Amino acid sequence: MSTQERAAWQTLDSGQLLLIASAGLFVIVAVTQVAAVGLVQPDIAVIFGVLIALGELFRMVMPGNREVAPIATSGAIGYALLVGVGPEGAEVDRELGVVLATHSPLQVVAVTAVGMLVGSLPHIAVGRSSGLDAMARRLFTVAVVALCFRPIVTAGLDSTLLFAMMAVVAVFACFADVLVAAMIRAEAVRTRFGIAMRDEIRAKMALCAATTATAMLVAVSTTVMGPVALLIFTAPILVTQFAFRRYAGVRATYLQTVRALSRVTEVGGYVEAGHSRRVSRFAVSMGRELGMCEEELLELEYAALMHDIGQLSLADPIPGGATVLASPTEQRRIAELGSEVIKQTGVLDRVAHIVHLSSHPYRTGHGETGNGAAAHVERPVPPPLASRIIKVANAYDDLVGDSGDRDRGAAVLERLRLDSASEYDPTVVEALSRVVDRYVRR
Repeated sequence: MSTQERAAWQTLDSGQLLLIASAGLFVIVAVTQVAAVGLVQPDIAVIFGVLIALGELFRMVMPGNREVAPIATSGAIGYALLVGVGPEGAEVDRELGVVLATHSPLQVVAVTAVGMLVGSLPHIAVGRSSGLDAMARRLFTVAVVALCFRPIVTAGLDSTLLFAMMAVVAVFACFADVLVAAMIRAEAVRTRFGIAMRDEIRAKMALCAATTATAMLVAVSTTVMGPVALLIFTAPILVTQFAFRRYAGVRATYLQTVRALSRVTEVGGYVEAGHSRRVSRFAVSMGRELGMCEEELLELEYAALMHDIGQLSLADPIPGGATVLASPTEQRRIAELGSEVIKQTGVLDRVAHIVHLSSHPYRTGHGETGNGAAAHVERPVPPPLASRIIKVANAYDDLVGDSGDRDRGAAVLERLRLDSASEYDPTVVEALSRVVDRYVRR
């Protein structure tokens, strides 16, 4: 095995490896069973297999590095939910008036797995990541649908009840996919399961709903109209995929633009090389430790990358760019100027607010006017959590830099703890301590 292959496997956590191993074992059993008894209704199996392969070929990556294949998933779930093939043929079911689809759950798994493999070959050929964990999760979702619904098809239920059960199973499949994704993500990014579940629901429920709805439409229309329905009713998911791809592209462009802006201070010699990137990495890890959701983490990353952009207004750069060594007045001036620059984008006002308050002490806060009897008294409030995180991460990197000296890092952490009486949030400092400890152990 090559060094690159070993590195790729080492990036997978135990939950991902378990999911991949379980899916692989299930596929082996399914393919073996289908090979032993032969394909049932092979023409339909091939048509759905081709649709799944095309869907895998056009899979995409959503924000948060989530790989999705809406067309492939719709095709696979549609095959699992298929009741029959219309409009005419031998062995017609009396009530439905179509040829019943009698393929087994294991055949659904086998056809899905082969379709995924064929659709992934072009990606592998050009050196793209295979996304085994994402493929295993999609296969798991399809298997759940097949195992729940295929026995119902042969149970002789009333057609109305049969289609109602189809809807129930489709909703359950969507929930199962989000649940498994949250479990894997919670371990991968070291966040609480509740936070990961909330992030997955926000990120995937709209696409998941569109995918399962299309799968049901494909299954019902194929039952009524025959295979020609596949050409007609996959159009909605194509439009949905295009919209989500555009959305993901916009998010990626924002992040690339912010990263480019953050390097201006480094190129100009105002801060040390890699400072903004290190502060951003520490800040996002600390945010996860403290239970921030994905949308909050994205804003935190933007703010951390651009927190020093106000230094461009200085006539004389701060030695080493270490704003922690500047006077409180100078720190606030830099933060305020940086905030004004960020506001000029017109779309990052919340990020500008975070940067603006990132220089304020934790205990005294930035002040807020009260109401009623205390209308003329400023009531101090702590800055937002994101601002407190950036203040701690920036101070740590200003004093440690890219040094790998563990004693120096420990001494800086102890200094931050001593200043926690007023300057730094002690909870945030302890989160940084845990993050630094993980980096050191690596």
